[in-house]
Amino acid sequence: MSNTVQNQLTQLTLSGVTCAGCVGRIEKALNQTPGVEAAQVNFASRTAEVSGGEALELIKAVRGAGYDAQIIEDPAFAEAQQAKELGQLLKRRAWYASFGVGLGLVLMLFAMDISNPLIMRAIGWLTLVTMLMTGEHFYKSGFKALKSGHANMDTLIAIGTIAAWLYSILVVYLPSIFPEAARGVYFEASVMIIGLVNLGQALEMRARQKTQSSLKSLLGLRPSHACLIGRNGETAADEVQVNILQVNVGDMLRIKPGERVPVDGVVTQGDSYFDEAMLTGEPMPVHKQAGDELVSGTINGQGSVIYEATRVGRDTALARIIDMVRQAQNSKPSISRLADKVAAIFVPVVLVIAIATALAWYFFGPQPALTYSLISAVSVLIIACPCALGLATPISVMIGVGKAAQLGVLVRNAEALQQASKIDWVVLDKTGTITQGRPSVEDYAAFNGANEAHSLSVAVAIEQASEHPIALAIVDYCQQRPLLYSSDPTQVMPNGEHFHAVQGMGVVSDDYLMGNVKLMQSKNVDLSAAQQWLETQEKAARSIVLLSHKDQLIAAFGLADALQEDSVKAVKRLKAQGIKVMMLTGDNAATAQRVASLVAVDDYAAELMPEDKLNKIKQLQEQGQVVAMVGDGINDAPALSQANVGFAMGQGTDVAIESADLCLLNSSLHGVADAIELSHATLRNIKQNLWGAFAFNSLGIPIAAGVLFPFTGMLLSPMLAALAMSLSSVTVVTNANRLRLFKPSRRD
Repeated sequence: MSNTVQNQLTQLTLSGVTCAGCVGRIEKALNQTPGVEAAQVNFASRTAEVSGGEALELIKAVRGAGYDAQIIEDPAFAEAQQAKELGQLLKRRAWYASFGVGLGLVLMLFAMDISNPLIMRAIGWLTLVTMLMTGEHFYKSGFKALKSGHANMDTLIAIGTIAAWLYSILVVYLPSIFPEAARGVYFEASVMIIGLVNLGQALEMRARQKTQSSLKSLLGLRPSHACLIGRNGETAADEVQVNILQVNVGDMLRIKPGERVPVDGVVTQGDSYFDEAMLTGEPMPVHKQAGDELVSGTINGQGSVIYEATRVGRDTALARIIDMVRQAQNSKPSISRLADKVAAIFVPVVLVIAIATALAWYFFGPQPALTYSLISAVSVLIIACPCALGLATPISVMIGVGKAAQLGVLVRNAEALQQASKIDWVVLDKTGTITQGRPSVEDYAAFNGANEAHSLSVAVAIEQASEHPIALAIVDYCQQRPLLYSSDPTQVMPNGEHFHAVQGMGVVSDDYLMGNVKLMQSKNVDLSAAQQWLETQEKAARSIVLLSHKDQLIAAFGLADALQEDSVKAVKRLKAQGIKVMMLTGDNAATAQRVASLVAVDDYAAELMPEDKLNKIKQLQEQGQVVAMVGDGINDAPALSQANVGFAMGQGTDVAIESADLCLLNSSLHGVADAIELSHATLRNIKQNLWGAFAFNSLGIPIAAGVLFPFTGMLLSPMLAALAMSLSSVTVVTNANRLRLFKPSRRD
């Protein structure tokens, strides 16, 4: 099979998934499909994410497991459709619940003491009609599961309620076959159980609707239409409103005041301020003019701007953000493994316990043994709730990941969110992380009689192809000195030498070297003529870039990079959480010492190669420390990959940095502190849900089986069991929704 098929990511929306046990069966079926590398099912969202495999084969596998699936082509449409269906289902379940509970209460209060057999028979059949009408979904799903060779939560409900109804209808029609003490009827219990379970599911659905608020807010950023004024980079006289799906790369679009940017692009005419807060978390509008990039979903201020579309559809920054959020919400942290294993065998185990309970009461219990046997077995079937276990982790992950997106932090997978709660050390790159990443040339000197115009032109020729901040600063500086700078590189480099980068040092060619002191020393360039100048730069804590020709130093640049406005405060927040902070940089020792002192990190190291940063992280990990690395995701890729958690600094349009676990949509280190605080809150919430679900089932099933009867003389009513089971899922979802109220600590 081709790599394209194996590596493609397919998202499915699932139907018929009723409990956590279904998750394991669907995952098993998908993972056994040819070409599939990995499959994950999210019980909370009823979706699956599959890496590899053919779409039609995936759907066939899900249907073979007893469920149904559809391919998610457009996440926005799928989300809207899912929300609509959930709303309709919520109304239907709420109506079923009110009707079932209402009838059950009427029967309990007025009908169960009636001795007329004809009336009781009528009540029995009325109850059956109500059960089938309001619980049709339970019976269809439960018996469909049995037909497929497994059982789910609906199977337990179906068996329990039908057993109670059959027992009761036999008592009404054939009372003589039962001992007199065992002639009780439980029509009201059957219909009330269905009503209470429907009520619980309605409450759970209502709470689940809130979990999607963060993703809905992101989807809501996408406008549906765009103002098209031309094609293929050319503007036309007329403007026309087109659907966003009709916009192509190269189209010319107009953004009017107050409108959202429909697709990514580059400004060609006009200027305005754009609100990027929903994407980057930055509250201040950003000025955009010709040549600047626009990001889909951001809001135009008062100006009118014309821009050219560069990324459309699923390639836009906003679409990629939405995909990343959805993928992360569907992923599973390692803490969920135990719950998944328990849920996979939960229903069969409960069926065995229910049978054992019935037999124990029948053979060893007091009279009426048959009645006690029925009540206990039905209560065990009804109170068992794999749903609470299945919801415990994914519902918290969904909300946590969505909340992180609202804070400007994109989580690539749930395991990273769990690992972030264990961090001991945060390792920071300097340039672009602690500092602004926009250095400027503060000093320049020529040496050994070199021609300044020639030196500046060579510097531009070497650095103009690089996007490194220092290279951009040098090019900008040279071009600002037109009296010296020769704008034609061929005049100074007629042979067009081929330059190649030396990682962590600079650039080398046959005749020219441009880089740091370490590069010059490695090539035996004589630096004696610049000794005093170098000492001055080091005292000023500037970064140094040297230029040599044929082993002779000809020019030198001293650069400074200002701190990020909030670096000091962000580092204080990290240290307040008990985390140690280290700075690693390839810059010189004097610059590193100055920055480390200003920011007050716990440790730092300078003049490092990329592999040195990697080794520093390995050393900490060998000491048993959990390490996070924060960098730009390019030069720091090895260190980001090695770290337990990698944070990549981004600017909204560059969010898919493959080497990082979490991507910060803005350049503030506060995003790291926010993410770590949120990870603690999310993990704490997951543990609360898991402990609650385990405790409920560990206590509820034995109580339903009757372990307290010898001490209290009372058995748990099947109706109370149904109420408890329903509320357990609602409690888990409600507790998870508390994460929506999470607020990071004060940034000041």
